[in-house]
Amino acid sequence: MTDYFHLEAPQETVGTISNLGLAHLGDAVFELMVRSWLCLHGKATAKGLHRAAVRYVAAPAQARAVERIKDVLTQEERDVFRRGRNASPHSVPQNASREEYQTATALEALFGWLYLKGRNERLNELFGMMMEESNGA
Repeated sequence: MTDYFHLEAPQETVGTISNLGLAHLGDAVFELMVRSWLCLHGKATAKGLHRAAVRYVAAPAQARAVERIKDVLTQEERDVFRRGRNASPHSVPQNASREEYQTATALEALFGWLYLKGRNERLNELFGMMMEESNGA
C-alpha cells in the first residue's frame, strides 16, 4: 500500500509529470500546510478559517512569500521553480497580475516536486521561512 503522506517517488516518475501537474499538487500541499499552520497558531476561528487561509494561498500572497526563500533555493530547486514559472496557465485570476500568478505557479510546482520527492524536511524549512513574518500577525 502506498503511503501518500510520505512519498519518495523515483525521479523517472516525477520527471513525467507536467509543470502544471506539479503545481496542481503543490497547490494542495501548500494549502494543507497553511491550514495546519493557522490551526496550530490559533490564527483563525473555525468560521474564519477559510477566509484566513485564502489570504495566504492567493497568488499575490504566494508571490510576496517567494521573496523570503528565493535566495536559499538550491540549483535543482531553482530549476524546478523556473520550469513552473514558465508553464503556460490557461487563465489568470482577476485578483492577481500575470507575474504574480506565474510566481505562485512556480512556488506550487516546487512544493509539488518536493512533496513527491519525499523532501518533507525541506518543505517545512521553506514554509517556515515564508511564514516567519506572519507569526506576529
